[in-house]
Amino acid sequence: MTRRLLLTLALLLTPVLALAQSVGGTYTAQGRNPNGSTYTGTVWIDDAGDALSVDWEVGSSSYSGTGTIKGNVLIVNWGDTYPVYYVILSNGELHGTWANGTALERLIPR
Repeated sequence: MTRRLLLTLALLLTPVLALAQSVGGTYTAQGRNPNGSTYTGTVWIDDAGDALSVDWEVGSSSYSGTGTIKGNVLIVNWGDTYPVYYVILSNGELHGTWANGTALERLIPR
C-alpha cells in the first residue's frame, strides 16, 4: 500500500521535485477530505531538529504531528492510522495525501 501511495504522489502531485531543502515555515493549506469536501487552514513546520514538528489549524480544529524527510518526501505521523505523505516541490510547495490516499492537501509557503 505504501508503494501505491508513493506512486500516486509521484504521478499526480509532482510537476517538479525539489532537491533537499528546508521546509520550515508557515503555509496556507488547501485540501480535500475523503468525503470530497474542501478546507483551508494554516500549517506551521518547525525543522530545527532531526524530527520535524508539524501543526495544523483548520477551522476550529487543531492537529499536531512529527515528521521525517526521506529523499523528497516528508512523512508526518499525526496520530491517525495512516501518515500524511508530502512531496517537496522546487517552488517550496508541499503536495500531499492522507487518509490512506483518499484525501489531498497542498501547502503553499507564506
